[in-house]
Amino acid sequence: MTTTNEQPQSDNNWKTRVLIIGAIVGALTGLGTAYLLVQRADEEGLTLTPGEGAKLGVSVFSFLRQISQL
Repeated sequence: MTTTNEQPQSDNNWKTRVLIIGAIVGALTGLGTAYLLVQRADEEGLTLTPGEGAKLGVSVFSFLRQISQL
């Protein structure tokens, strides 16, 4: 007997796949960004000030908000 609260297995499978793919894409994006920042720092002696860090954080949250609205 199936109750109305149970979801089909296929419904859970796509959610799991989306979460795994999102985690992998996020990790690769973060790794790529960190690599580019390190390369730039080596070439130009880049330092990240607290103000620039705050701007970067706001930009990341803005980007994530835009993605969630798709």
